[in-house]
Amino acid sequence: MNYNFDNRIVVTLDAGGTNFVFSAIQGNIEVVEPIRYPSQADNLELCVKTLKKGFHEVISKLKSSPVAISFAFPGPADYEKGIIGDLPNFPSFRGGIALGPMLEDEFGIPVFINNDGSLFAYGEALVGALPEINKKLEQSGSSKRYKNLLGVTLGTGFGGGAVINKELLVGDNGCGGDIWCFRNKKFPDNIAETSVSITAIKNIYKELSGDARDLEPSAIFEIAEGTVSGNQEVAKKAFSELGEMAGDAISHAITTIDGLIVVGGGLSGAYKYIIPAMVAELNSTLKNNNGDTFPRLQVKAYDLTDEDQFREFVSGNTVQITVPGTDKKIPYESERKTGVLVSKVGAEKAISIGAYVFALYKLDSLGFLYSNKNEL
Repeated sequence: MNYNFDNRIVVTLDAGGTNFVFSAIQGNIEVVEPIRYPSQADNLELCVKTLKKGFHEVISKLKSSPVAISFAFPGPADYEKGIIGDLPNFPSFRGGIALGPMLEDEFGIPVFINNDGSLFAYGEALVGALPEINKKLEQSGSSKRYKNLLGVTLGTGFGGGAVINKELLVGDNGCGGDIWCFRNKKFPDNIAETSVSITAIKNIYKELSGDARDLEPSAIFEIAEGTVSGNQEVAKKAFSELGEMAGDAISHAITTIDGLIVVGGGLSGAYKYIIPAMVAELNSTLKNNNGDTFPRLQVKAYDLTDEDQFREFVSGNTVQITVPGTDKKIPYESERKTGVLVSKVGAEKAISIGAYVFALYKLDSLGFLYSNKNEL
Protein backbone atom coordinates (compact mmCIF):
# COMPACT_ATOMS: atom_id res chain seq x y z
CA MET A 1 0.00 0.00 0.00
CA ASN A 2 2.40 2.66 -1.26
CA TYR A 3 0.48 5.65 -2.54
CA ASN A 4 3.44 8.03 -2.85
CA PHE A 5 3.22 7.92 -6.64
CA ASP A 6 -0.53 7.45 -7.01
CA ASN A 7 -2.07 9.95 -9.44
CA ARG A 8 -5.53 9.85 -7.90
CA ILE A 9 -6.71 12.92 -6.01
CA VAL A 10 -8.72 12.89 -2.79
CA VAL A 11 -10.38 16.03 -1.41
CA THR A 12 -9.94 16.48 2.34
CA LEU A 13 -11.29 18.51 5.22
CA ASP A 14 -9.95 19.44 8.64
CA ALA A 15 -13.22 19.87 10.56
CA GLY A 16 -13.16 21.93 13.72
CA GLY A 17 -15.88 23.52 15.77
CA THR A 18 -14.56 26.95 14.77
CA ASN A 19 -13.17 26.50 11.25
CA PHE A 20 -13.35 24.16 8.27
CA VAL A 21 -10.11 23.83 6.28
CA PHE A 22 -10.51 22.26 2.82
CA SER A 23 -7.69 20.80 0.73
CA ALA A 24 -6.74 18.00 -1.65
CA ILE A 25 -3.99 15.37 -1.71
CA GLN A 26 -2.32 13.49 -4.55
CA GLY A 27 0.54 11.04 -4.02
CA ASN A 28 0.57 11.91 -0.29
CA ILE A 29 1.24 15.57 -1.14
CA GLU A 30 -1.13 18.51 -0.72
CA VAL A 31 -1.83 19.87 -4.21
CA VAL A 32 -3.89 22.99 -3.50
CA GLU A 33 -3.64 25.93 -1.15
CA PRO A 34 -6.00 25.15 1.76
CA ILE A 35 -9.29 27.05 1.86
CA ARG A 36 -10.61 28.13 5.26
CA TYR A 37 -14.15 29.07 6.29
CA PRO A 38 -15.94 29.46 9.63
CA SER A 39 -17.75 26.20 10.39
CA GLN A 40 -21.06 27.86 11.37
CA ALA A 41 -21.49 25.01 13.86
CA ASP A 42 -24.62 26.46 15.48
CA ASN A 43 -26.56 26.84 12.21
CA LEU A 44 -27.20 23.65 10.23
CA GLU A 45 -28.21 25.39 7.00
CA LEU A 46 -25.15 27.64 6.96
CA CYS A 47 -22.88 24.76 8.03
CA VAL A 48 -24.10 22.58 5.14
CA LYS A 49 -23.73 25.46 2.66
CA THR A 50 -20.18 26.05 3.93
CA LEU A 51 -19.25 22.40 3.47
CA LYS A 52 -20.54 22.30 -0.09
CA LYS A 53 -18.97 25.65 -0.94
CA GLY A 54 -15.54 24.64 0.40
CA PHE A 55 -15.44 21.32 -1.43
CA HIS A 56 -16.65 22.91 -4.70
CA GLU A 57 -13.93 25.57 -4.49
CA VAL A 58 -11.19 22.98 -3.93
CA ILE A 59 -12.43 20.81 -6.80
CA SER A 60 -12.53 23.84 -9.12
CA LYS A 61 -8.79 24.33 -8.52
CA LEU A 62 -7.82 20.75 -9.43
CA LYS A 63 -6.35 19.72 -12.77
CA SER A 64 -8.26 16.42 -12.78
CA SER A 65 -11.33 15.04 -11.09
CA PRO A 66 -11.05 13.71 -7.52
CA VAL A 67 -11.94 10.08 -6.85
CA ALA A 68 -13.25 10.61 -3.33
CA ILE A 69 -13.80 12.94 -0.42
CA SER A 70 -12.21 11.79 2.84
CA PHE A 71 -11.90 13.61 6.15
CA ALA A 72 -11.95 13.50 9.92
CA PHE A 73 -15.00 14.57 11.90
CA PRO A 74 -15.56 14.32 15.65
CA GLY A 75 -17.79 11.61 17.11
CA PRO A 76 -20.07 10.17 18.25
CA ALA A 77 -20.79 8.97 14.75
CA ASP A 78 -21.67 6.00 12.58
CA TYR A 79 -18.63 6.52 10.38
CA GLU A 80 -19.38 3.62 8.05
CA LYS A 81 -22.74 5.18 7.12
CA GLY A 82 -21.41 8.73 7.25
CA ILE A 83 -23.82 9.84 9.97
CA ILE A 84 -22.59 12.33 12.57
CA GLY A 85 -24.28 12.27 15.99
CA ASP A 86 -24.80 14.78 18.79
CA LEU A 87 -21.59 16.81 19.06
CA PRO A 88 -21.00 19.27 21.90
CA ASN A 89 -19.26 21.77 19.59
CA PHE A 90 -21.77 21.30 16.73
CA PRO A 91 -25.11 22.10 18.39
CA SER A 92 -26.92 22.17 15.05
CA PHE A 93 -26.19 18.46 14.53
CA ARG A 94 -28.60 17.27 17.23
CA GLY A 95 -30.42 14.07 16.30
CA GLY A 96 -27.84 12.95 13.74
CA ILE A 97 -26.83 14.36 10.35
CA ALA A 98 -26.31 12.14 7.30
CA LEU A 99 -23.25 14.09 6.24
CA GLY A 100 -21.65 11.41 4.07
CA PRO A 101 -24.75 10.59 1.98
CA MET A 102 -25.45 14.32 1.52
CA LEU A 103 -21.96 14.94 0.13
CA GLU A 104 -22.11 11.83 -2.07
CA ASP A 105 -25.37 13.12 -3.61
CA GLU A 106 -23.82 16.55 -4.13
CA PHE A 107 -20.53 15.46 -5.71
CA GLY A 108 -21.20 11.99 -7.12
CA ILE A 109 -18.10 10.39 -5.59
CA PRO A 110 -17.56 8.20 -2.51
CA VAL A 111 -17.24 9.97 0.83
CA PHE A 112 -15.28 8.52 3.75
CA ILE A 113 -15.42 9.95 7.27
CA ASN A 114 -13.42 8.87 10.31
CA ASN A 115 -12.33 10.01 13.74
CA ASP A 116 -9.21 12.22 13.73
CA GLY A 117 -7.41 9.91 16.17
CA SER A 118 -8.07 6.95 13.89
CA LEU A 119 -6.82 8.76 10.81
CA PHE A 120 -3.74 9.95 12.70
CA ALA A 121 -2.94 6.33 13.58
CA TYR A 122 -3.61 5.19 10.02
CA GLY A 123 -1.34 7.81 8.50
CA GLU A 124 1.44 6.90 10.91
CA ALA A 125 0.97 3.19 10.25
CA LEU A 126 1.20 3.49 6.47
CA VAL A 127 3.62 6.35 5.81
CA GLY A 128 4.99 7.44 9.19
CA ALA A 129 6.19 5.73 12.34
CA LEU A 130 5.54 2.10 11.43
CA PRO A 131 7.50 1.95 8.14
CA GLU A 132 10.23 4.11 9.68
CA ILE A 133 10.80 1.72 12.60
CA ASN A 134 10.55 -1.38 10.41
CA LYS A 135 13.18 0.07 8.07
CA LYS A 136 15.50 0.70 11.04
CA LEU A 137 14.95 -2.85 12.26
CA GLU A 138 15.76 -4.24 8.82
CA GLN A 139 18.92 -2.13 8.58
CA SER A 140 20.06 -3.37 11.97
CA GLY A 141 19.67 -7.01 10.94
CA SER A 142 16.75 -7.65 13.28
CA SER A 143 14.11 -10.13 12.11
CA LYS A 144 11.38 -8.25 14.01
CA ARG A 145 8.70 -6.32 12.08
CA TYR A 146 5.68 -4.44 13.44
CA LYS A 147 2.18 -4.48 11.93
CA ASN A 148 0.14 -2.93 14.75
CA LEU A 149 0.11 0.61 16.07
CA LEU A 150 -1.64 2.74 18.66
CA GLY A 151 -1.78 6.42 17.72
CA VAL A 152 -2.24 8.91 20.55
CA THR A 153 -2.91 12.63 20.23
CA LEU A 154 -2.27 14.99 23.13
CA GLY A 155 -3.89 18.39 22.90
CA THR A 156 -7.27 19.87 23.70
CA GLY A 157 -8.28 16.29 24.44
CA PHE A 158 -6.84 12.78 24.59
CA GLY A 159 -7.35 11.15 21.20
CA GLY A 160 -6.52 7.69 20.00
CA GLY A 161 -6.71 5.30 17.10
CA ALA A 162 -5.60 1.75 16.41
CA VAL A 163 -4.25 -0.07 13.38
CA ILE A 164 -4.22 -3.89 13.47
CA ASN A 165 -2.20 -5.72 10.85
CA LYS A 166 -2.13 -2.44 8.89
CA GLU A 167 -5.96 -2.31 8.91
CA LEU A 168 -7.67 0.63 10.61
CA LEU A 169 -9.73 -0.48 13.61
CA VAL A 170 -12.98 1.42 13.10
CA GLY A 171 -15.02 -0.82 15.41
CA ASP A 172 -18.59 -2.06 15.17
CA ASN A 173 -19.84 1.18 16.70
CA GLY A 174 -17.26 3.59 15.28
CA CYS A 175 -15.41 3.67 18.61
CA GLY A 176 -12.28 1.71 17.72
CA GLY A 177 -9.18 3.08 19.43
CA ASP A 178 -11.00 5.45 21.79
CA ILE A 179 -8.93 5.88 24.96
CA TRP A 180 -10.06 9.26 26.27
CA CYS A 181 -12.81 7.67 28.37
CA PHE A 182 -10.61 5.13 30.22
CA ARG A 183 -10.57 5.39 34.00
CA ASN A 184 -8.34 8.12 35.39
CA LYS A 185 -5.49 6.77 37.53
CA LYS A 186 -5.33 9.86 39.74
CA PHE A 187 -9.08 10.53 39.96
CA PRO A 188 -10.80 7.12 39.62
CA ASP A 189 -14.26 8.64 39.19
CA ASN A 190 -13.07 10.74 36.23
CA ILE A 191 -12.17 9.92 32.65
CA ALA A 192 -8.49 9.80 31.67
CA GLU A 193 -8.84 12.91 29.52
CA THR A 194 -9.33 14.98 32.69
CA SER A 195 -5.61 14.54 33.36
CA VAL A 196 -4.43 14.31 29.75
CA SER A 197 -5.20 17.62 28.08
CA ILE A 198 -4.16 21.24 27.72
CA THR A 199 -6.47 22.12 30.61
CA ALA A 200 -4.77 19.54 32.83
CA ILE A 201 -1.32 21.07 32.21
CA LYS A 202 -2.62 24.54 33.04
CA ASN A 203 -4.43 23.39 36.19
CA ILE A 204 -1.52 21.36 37.58
CA TYR A 205 0.96 24.19 37.12
CA LYS A 206 -1.35 26.81 38.64
CA GLU A 207 -2.30 24.58 41.59
CA LEU A 208 1.23 23.45 42.54
CA SER A 209 3.09 26.66 41.78
CA GLY A 210 0.62 29.12 43.25
CA ASP A 211 1.13 31.20 40.10
CA ALA A 212 -2.18 32.97 39.45
CA ARG A 213 -1.40 33.67 35.78
CA ASP A 214 -3.51 31.83 33.19
CA LEU A 215 -0.55 30.37 31.32
CA GLU A 216 -0.79 28.31 28.15
CA PRO A 217 1.16 25.03 27.87
CA SER A 218 3.65 26.71 25.53
CA ALA A 219 4.55 29.20 28.27
CA ILE A 220 4.70 26.43 30.89
CA PHE A 221 7.07 24.52 28.60
CA GLU A 222 9.33 27.58 28.38
CA ILE A 223 9.32 27.75 32.17
CA ALA A 224 10.32 24.07 32.26
CA GLU A 225 13.13 24.86 29.83
CA GLY A 226 14.30 27.73 32.03
CA THR A 227 13.86 30.37 29.33
CA VAL A 228 10.96 32.10 31.12
CA SER A 229 10.65 32.91 34.79
CA GLY A 230 8.45 30.63 36.90
CA ASN A 231 8.57 27.44 38.94
CA GLN A 232 10.70 25.21 36.73
CA GLU A 233 10.28 21.99 38.71
CA VAL A 234 6.51 22.32 38.87
CA ALA A 235 6.39 23.03 35.13
CA LYS A 236 8.33 19.82 34.46
CA LYS A 237 6.03 17.93 36.83
CA ALA A 238 2.93 19.17 35.02
CA PHE A 239 4.11 17.50 31.80
CA SER A 240 5.48 14.37 33.47
CA GLU A 241 2.22 13.82 35.36
CA LEU A 242 0.34 14.03 32.09
CA GLY A 243 2.73 11.40 30.72
CA GLU A 244 2.07 9.15 33.70
CA MET A 245 -1.71 9.48 33.40
CA ALA A 246 -1.59 8.89 29.66
CA GLY A 247 0.71 5.91 30.19
CA ASP A 248 -1.80 4.30 32.52
CA ALA A 249 -4.57 4.49 29.90
CA ILE A 250 -2.23 3.46 27.09
CA SER A 251 -1.12 0.38 29.03
CA HIS A 252 -4.67 -1.00 28.84
CA ALA A 253 -4.99 -0.32 25.13
CA ILE A 254 -1.56 -1.58 24.11
CA THR A 255 -2.08 -4.82 26.05
CA THR A 256 -4.85 -5.61 23.56
CA ILE A 257 -3.34 -4.04 20.44
CA ASP A 258 0.25 -5.26 21.04
CA GLY A 259 2.19 -2.93 18.75
CA LEU A 260 4.06 0.36 18.62
CA ILE A 261 2.88 3.64 20.17
CA VAL A 262 3.20 6.95 18.35
CA VAL A 263 2.38 10.28 19.99
CA GLY A 264 1.32 13.48 18.26
CA GLY A 265 -0.71 16.62 18.86
CA GLY A 266 -0.01 20.07 20.22
CA LEU A 267 1.41 18.90 23.54
CA SER A 268 3.80 16.39 21.96
CA GLY A 269 6.36 19.18 21.58
CA ALA A 270 7.04 18.72 25.30
CA TYR A 271 7.88 15.05 24.72
CA LYS A 272 11.19 15.29 26.62
CA TYR A 273 9.15 15.56 29.84
CA ILE A 274 6.09 13.50 28.79
CA ILE A 275 7.53 10.37 27.15
CA PRO A 276 9.92 9.25 29.95
CA ALA A 277 7.07 9.37 32.48
CA MET A 278 4.80 7.53 30.05
CA VAL A 279 7.35 4.78 29.47
CA ALA A 280 8.01 4.48 33.21
CA GLU A 281 4.29 3.87 33.75
CA LEU A 282 4.23 1.27 30.98
CA ASN A 283 7.18 -0.51 32.61
CA SER A 284 5.72 -0.33 36.13
CA THR A 285 4.57 -3.38 38.09
CA LEU A 286 1.36 -4.70 39.66
CA LYS A 287 0.66 -7.33 42.31
CA ASN A 288 -1.78 -10.16 42.89
CA ASN A 289 -3.47 -11.17 46.16
CA ASN A 290 -0.39 -13.15 47.23
CA GLY A 291 1.85 -10.12 46.86
CA ASP A 292 3.58 -11.51 43.77
CA THR A 293 4.85 -8.78 41.43
CA PHE A 294 4.19 -8.76 37.70
CA PRO A 295 5.22 -6.36 34.93
CA ARG A 296 2.41 -4.01 33.93
CA LEU A 297 2.83 -5.20 30.34
CA GLN A 298 3.95 -8.50 28.88
CA VAL A 299 6.40 -6.50 26.78
CA LYS A 300 9.17 -4.09 27.68
CA ALA A 301 8.53 -0.48 26.66
CA TYR A 302 11.33 1.64 25.17
CA ASP A 303 11.54 5.42 24.88
CA LEU A 304 12.42 5.80 21.21
CA THR A 305 13.06 9.53 21.63
CA ASP A 306 16.15 8.54 23.66
CA GLU A 307 19.11 7.67 21.42
CA ASP A 308 20.47 4.91 23.65
CA GLN A 309 17.08 3.25 24.10
CA PHE A 310 16.36 3.60 20.38
CA ARG A 311 19.66 1.91 19.54
CA GLU A 312 18.93 -0.91 21.97
CA PHE A 313 15.40 -1.31 20.61
CA VAL A 314 16.34 -1.64 16.93
CA SER A 315 19.47 -3.71 17.51
CA GLY A 316 17.41 -6.40 19.21
CA ASN A 317 18.75 -9.74 20.28
CA THR A 318 18.00 -12.05 17.36
CA VAL A 319 19.55 -15.49 17.76
CA GLN A 320 19.60 -18.53 15.51
CA ILE A 321 17.96 -21.62 16.99
CA THR A 322 18.07 -25.12 15.59
CA VAL A 323 14.92 -26.93 14.52
CA PRO A 324 14.91 -30.21 16.53
CA GLY A 325 16.05 -33.23 14.51
CA THR A 326 17.47 -31.10 11.69
CA ASP A 327 20.42 -28.91 10.84
CA LYS A 328 18.05 -26.10 9.93
CA LYS A 329 18.26 -22.85 11.90
CA ILE A 330 15.71 -20.06 12.14
CA PRO A 331 15.95 -16.54 13.61
CA TYR A 332 14.34 -15.98 17.01
CA GLU A 333 13.77 -12.59 18.62
CA SER A 334 13.54 -13.59 22.26
CA GLU A 335 12.66 -10.21 23.78
CA ARG A 336 9.10 -8.94 23.49
CA LYS A 337 8.97 -5.18 23.29
CA THR A 338 7.11 -2.05 22.31
CA GLY A 339 8.36 1.45 21.67
CA VAL A 340 7.01 4.96 22.15
CA LEU A 341 7.98 7.57 19.57
CA VAL A 342 6.84 11.03 18.54
CA SER A 343 5.31 11.73 15.15
CA LYS A 344 7.80 13.28 12.74
CA VAL A 345 5.22 14.37 10.19
CA GLY A 346 2.94 15.96 12.79
CA ALA A 347 -0.63 15.13 13.72
CA GLU A 348 -2.26 17.45 11.16
CA LYS A 349 -0.33 16.03 8.22
CA ALA A 350 -0.68 12.44 9.47
CA ILE A 351 -4.47 12.89 9.71
CA SER A 352 -4.62 14.28 6.16
CA ILE A 353 -2.49 11.47 4.77
CA GLY A 354 -4.52 8.97 6.79
CA ALA A 355 -7.71 10.29 5.20
CA TYR A 356 -6.10 10.09 1.75
CA VAL A 357 -4.75 6.55 1.98
CA PHE A 358 -7.88 5.29 3.75
CA ALA A 359 -10.02 6.46 0.82
CA LEU A 360 -7.73 4.89 -1.79
CA TYR A 361 -7.41 1.66 0.14
CA LYS A 362 -11.20 1.39 0.46
CA LEU A 363 -11.68 2.15 -3.23
CA ASP A 364 -9.14 -0.49 -4.20
CA SER A 365 -10.37 -3.13 -1.78
CA LEU A 366 -14.00 -2.59 -2.75
CA GLY A 367 -13.16 -2.80 -6.43
CA PHE A 368 -14.14 0.74 -7.39
CA LEU A 369 -12.50 1.92 -10.59
CA TYR A 370 -12.16 5.65 -11.12
CA SER A 371 -10.24 7.59 -13.70
CA ASN A 372 -8.69 10.95 -13.05
CA LYS A 373 -7.77 11.58 -16.66
CA ASN A 374 -10.75 13.79 -17.43
CA GLU A 375 -9.92 17.45 -17.19
CA LEU A 376 -12.27 19.65 -15.19
